[in-house]
Amino acid sequence: MATAQMLEAHDDTKIIDNSKKPERILLFSGKRKSGKDHITDILYRRIGSQRSTIIRLSGPIKTHWAKSLGLDIVQLLGHGEYKEKYRLEMVKWGEDMRRKDYGYFCRAAIDMYNAWDRPIWIISDVRRKTDIKWFIENFGDACRTVHIVCPEEVRQKRGWVYTPGIDDSETECDLDDVTNWDIMLENDDTNDIEVILQQLLSLIR
Repeated sequence: MATAQMLEAHDDTKIIDNSKKPERILLFSGKRKSGKDHITDILYRRIGSQRSTIIRLSGPIKTHWAKSLGLDIVQLLGHGEYKEKYRLEMVKWGEDMRRKDYGYFCRAAIDMYNAWDRPIWIISDVRRKTDIKWFIENFGDACRTVHIVCPEEVRQKRGWVYTPGIDDSETECDLDDVTNWDIMLENDDTNDIEVILQQLLSLIR
């Protein structure tokens, strides 16, 4: 199982009560406009809201940003141009927080989305090795990693534009050298979504 070998265990005391551990945690990663939100939204609808929840690690960052600057939180959590306007500043602030405590936003997101009463967690935006490390440290074998790959030309059709300070930053590049994902999905608009869903559902059954 790839997840178990991805990162070494950490010796620090765990801060999560494992008696509440979910049955399965799917950790999704991929470049901007690779289709993470699209695939995780469809997966969530297929599994159902009684059994699953989507957790966005960026949620607490955007909530803080919205409150501090009086911005529209709904648009910040969406997929459009509004969040792109503030992305660079949010990324910089988030990086400062993570340097102090790499599990800060993982814990905050779990609480923000009231995840504890759902057996399946869909983490839709893993971006760093430390994100994966934190979940493995605290939830162990419940974790499975999913990496979505997509050609640049397809991402461009979806609105991606290379942005210095974002696309060359840790948020986009830290996982580039990881190869041992539990599942690697190609999402280039020619792939059958049902085939993709069945691959993902196999991680849950």
